[in-house]
Amino acid sequence: MKKKRWIKIGIGLFSVLFIINGIASFYFYDLAIERNVKDFLVGNADLDVSAEAMDVFTEGDWRQWYQDENFEQMEMTSYDGLELKGYFLEAKEPTDKTVVLAHGYLGHAGDMGLYGQYYYEELGYNVFTADLRGHGESGGDYIGFGWHDRMDYTDWIDQIIEKEGPESQIVLHGVSMGAATVLMASGEVLPDNVQAIVADSPYTSVYELFEYQLNRMFHLPAFPVLPSTSLVTNMQAGYTLKEASTLEQVKKADVPILYVHGDADTFVPTVMSQELYDKTKSEAEMITFEGANHGEAFVIQEERYINELNQFLQKYMD
Repeated sequence: MKKKRWIKIGIGLFSVLFIINGIASFYFYDLAIERNVKDFLVGNADLDVSAEAMDVFTEGDWRQWYQDENFEQMEMTSYDGLELKGYFLEAKEPTDKTVVLAHGYLGHAGDMGLYGQYYYEELGYNVFTADLRGHGESGGDYIGFGWHDRMDYTDWIDQIIEKEGPESQIVLHGVSMGAATVLMASGEVLPDNVQAIVADSPYTSVYELFEYQLNRMFHLPAFPVLPSTSLVTNMQAGYTLKEASTLEQVKKADVPILYVHGDADTFVPTVMSQELYDKTKSEAEMITFEGANHGEAFVIQEERYINELNQFLQKYMD
């Protein structure tokens, strides 16, 4: 009788834990992946940037530049039926060179005006930027963290080549989730027009990013929450957290890649870029910026960032 009692207690405890884990899984899906208002990053110390960087991010003249320029709106229906929005700016003088920009988590196309202004004003490039699925004016009720977005970007690239001609030379430049997006695209079959990729502050996979943040923000282990959250994500958004692997994609890359990361990044640890660099199949370079937090290297060390970027582009953009 006593043995049966303990079995019943064990089954009861397991059932309770199973239910709690299920609730937690849907909670974390809603928190991080479902398209909704997200307040959990407000006040996150890992996203604190220097006063200098904050001034540029919030009040820099690039914002007015983006508003003033006459970007042409482009539209596309994704492979799975979402209506997506992109924005194209023709260079002042005719050129075959185009930068394709990809923004970060919870951002929108205009956020990449910080980089677009440099490519346009100083390098004379055409500029394309898009609202990733689940962001801005694009459709989608979930955030893809680059995985489904990689296919969207291959389609955007095809549109740009059709628009600008077969001699187009394209560099992909993404920051944070946008960096993961362009790196995930690197593992697909890309046209030869894509000649270079710049990845600023990328992560190795969605699973490993969530594992890191789950421990850092909530002091929880990955198991069993992340495997079950991955199942929920697959049911709701059509991908698993491990499937969405930047690392596996760069192992197939043929396009030269420049990795950029701040050594003071506590939101996406610098070691992730190092691991990506080490596993990249194509030619690759990695530059770390001392004292730079997540995605702020371009602002706090602009001269060095630009010098390194220009050297990379001169090497691979004809």
